Amino acid sequence: MTAPLPLAEAPRPLAHAATPGPDAPPAPAPAPASAAPARATAPTTPAGWSGAHPEPWEGTDAGLLSPVRAGTPAEAATSDTAWLQAMLDAEAALARAQARLGTLPHRAAQVITAAADARRLDLRALALAARETANPVVGLVAAFTRVVAEDDPAAAEYVHRGSTSQDVLDTATMLVAARTLKLLRADLLRTAGSLADLAAEHRDTVQAGRTLALHAVPTTFGLKAAGWRHLLLDAVQRIDRLRLPVSLGGAAGTLAGYLEYARIDGTDRADGTDAGHAPAGPGPDDYDAQLAAAFAGETGLCAPALPWHALRTPVADLGAVLAHAAGALGKFAVDVLALARTETAEVAEPGPAGRGASSAMPHKRNPVLATLVRSAALMVPALAATLAQALVSEDERSAGVWHSEWHTLREALRLTGGAAHTAAELAAGLTVDADRMRANLGLTGSLLVTERIAAVLAPRLGKAAARQLLTEASATAHSTGTPLSDVLAADSRLHGVIGPEELRDLLEPAHYTGAAGPLTDRALKRGASTS
Repeated sequence: MTAPLPLAEAPRPLAHAATPGPDAPPAPAPAPASAAPARATAPTTPAGWSGAHPEPWEGTDAGLLSPVRAGTPAEAATSDTAWLQAMLDAEAALARAQARLGTLPHRAAQVITAAADARRLDLRALALAARETANPVVGLVAAFTRVVAEDDPAAAEYVHRGSTSQDVLDTATMLVAARTLKLLRADLLRTAGSLADLAAEHRDTVQAGRTLALHAVPTTFGLKAAGWRHLLLDAVQRIDRLRLPVSLGGAAGTLAGYLEYARIDGTDRADGTDAGHAPAGPGPDDYDAQLAAAFAGETGLCAPALPWHALRTPVADLGAVLAHAAGALGKFAVDVLALARTETAEVAEPGPAGRGASSAMPHKRNPVLATLVRSAALMVPALAATLAQALVSEDERSAGVWHSEWHTLREALRLTGGAAHTAAELAAGLTVDADRMRANLGLTGSLLVTERIAAVLAPRLGKAAARQLLTEASATAHSTGTPLSDVLAADSRLHGVIGPEELRDLLEPAHYTGAAGPLTDRALKRGASTS
C-alpha cells in the first residue's frame, strides 16, 4: 500500500461546511512520536546558510511586514491551513452532494468527510508539489486520496469524483471568503457601535470643520463620528448583498465528467436501493442543476447560474466590496490621524503601556492603530483592481489570470479583516478632547462664521457689497491679529446696519452648526440593514 502523507494523532470529524473560529483556527497537530519522513522535495539550502538558524523557508509570512493583520482573526481565517481545510471541506461537500443525489455511495461520502482534516496532510509538501502543477489541488487530491485509503480503500475511489482543480479551489476560496467576511462584518458592526456612542455623546460638541486642510465653518464631532459610522454600515450592506457561489464546471465548464460518473456510478441511490450501473435519479438534462444545488446546500454557499471558471464576477465583486470596506475604515483612520496631530490634539488613541513607542524619541506616543488601518486602506483598492482584471480571462480557463487571484484575494481579505479588527479597538478607546476643540475654534477667531455674517448682511447691503466687506475685514483680522469682532465693530459701513448684540450672536461658532444635530440624530437611527 502506498503510504499516506504524515498523519496527525487522529482524524476529527468535521461538521458540514465547518467554519474555523478566530480563536481556534485549524492547526497542524504535534508531530507523531515516531520519526517523521523526510520533507518532500525540500528546496536546496542556500550557499552560506549555517544551519544555526531556521531554514529560510521556515516561519514564512508570519506578519512581520504586515502588522495590521498579524494576530487577528482574519489572519487565522486566511492562513494556508485554513485554505487547505477549505479545499478539503469542498471535496467532502461534493462527495456528500453526490451521495445525496444517489450517484456516490453514502458510506464513501461519510469516510471522505471524516478524513477531511487538514492536520492529516503535510502542508509544506503540498505547497512544494504545487510548483509542478501550477495549483495546489492536484497534489492535494493525490495526498487526500491516500489518507482516505488508509481509512477505507473502497471510499478512496470516490475522492474528487468527476471534479477538477478549479472547482475545488474556487469553492474553497468562496468558503474562506465567507468565513473571513463573517469576521469582518462583526468587527465593522463593533466599530460602528462604538462610533454611535461617540456621536450621541458629542452630538453638540462644536469643532472646526476643515476643508482643503483649513478651517472652514463650524461642525460637530457628533456629526463627524456619525459619518464614519455611516460609511461602515454602507460596507456591511455591501457584504450582505454579496453572492458567493460554489464552483461546478468540470474540466471545461460543461460538467461532462460529473455527468459521466453519475451515469456510471449510480450504485447508491438516496433511498438506499442499489441501482447497479444504471443512471441514478436525475437525467442529464437537470442533474447539473441538482448537483449544483446540493453542493451549495452542503457548503452554505450559493448555486451559480453558470460555471464561472472564466466568468470571474464573484471574485471581482468580492474585491470591490473589500476595497469599499477598507476605504470606509481608512476614512475613519485618516481623520483620527489628522485630529491627533500635536498642534490639533482633539482626539487621542487608546494607549496601553508601550504602544506607539518610538525607537529614537522617548517622548513619542504614535497613533499606531490609525496608522495600521490607513496602511490597509491604501493597499486594498490596488488589490481589488488586480482582481477586476481577472474578468479579462481567455478561453474556458485562463493560464495565469486565475492564478493571479489567489494571493491577491488572500491579501485583500486579511488586510481588510485586520483593519476592521484594529479599527474596532481604536473606536472603542478613542478619547475626545472637547475643550481642545473649542480652543482650536479660537485659532481663527470668528473667521469660521464669515459665511453666516455675509448671508445676514446680503439683504441689507447687497450680496456683492456684503461679501466684499467680509473679505476685507477677514484679511485685516488675519494680517493684523485683530479679532474679527473688533474689525467689524470699527467698520463705518456697518454703523446702523447691525447692532452689537446681534453681531456677538453672529460671531459665536456654536450658533452656526446648521443641521448638524438633526443630521446626527437621523444618522443614528440607521441600522445595518437600512440605508
